[in-house]
Amino acid sequence: MKVGLVTEPLAAGGEAVELATQVQTKTQMLFGRAVAIRQVDAGSCNGCEIEITGLTSPVYDLERFGLHFVASPRHADMLLVTGPVTRNMEVPLRKTYEATPAPKLVVAVGDCAKHCGVFKGSYAVIGSVADVIPVDAFVPGCPPEPAEILRGILAALGLPPQKNELNSNISNFLQ
Repeated sequence: MKVGLVTEPLAAGGEAVELATQVQTKTQMLFGRAVAIRQVDAGSCNGCEIEITGLTSPVYDLERFGLHFVASPRHADMLLVTGPVTRNMEVPLRKTYEATPAPKLVVAVGDCAKHCGVFKGSYAVIGSVADVIPVDAFVPGCPPEPAEILRGILAALGLPPQKNELNSNISNFLQ
C-alpha cells in the first residue's frame, strides 16, 4: 500500500498554536465553553473565506481549541464578516446580526470589510461592515493570514494581541 501525502503538524511552540491557546483560555473564562462562530460573506471576492477555511483545516484545526463554526446565527456568539456590504446583502446581514443572541461579537475580516477595498465606489456596494452593523474588531489584510484572524478574534474577546507590530498595523488600518 502506498501512503499519501501527510499533513505536517504545527510546531508545538508555533505562533498559531499560542494564539489559538489564548483564544481557548479567553473563551473558557467568558463563556465557560467553546465559542460558536457564524461566518457571513457580505460581498467579498472569497479570498478571506479561503483563509478562514484554513483555520478549520488539519494544519490549524481550531475545533480542538474551542472554536466552532455554526450554520445558524441563533447558535452563534460571534460573527466573522468578510467583504464590503453589497446592496443585496445589507438586509440579510442586519437580520443575521439581529438573530444572533446577546452578547454578540462582530469581527470584520479583511481590508474590504473596513474600507471596501477595490470595490469602493461601486454601484453595488453600500459601504463597510461598520456602516451596517456595530463592529468589535477589524482584521487588516487582503486577505489576512489565519494568525491575523486569530488576533482579531482575540481583540474582540478583549484580550490584547501579542505582537507590538499588530498594534501598529491596526492603528494604521483604522486611519
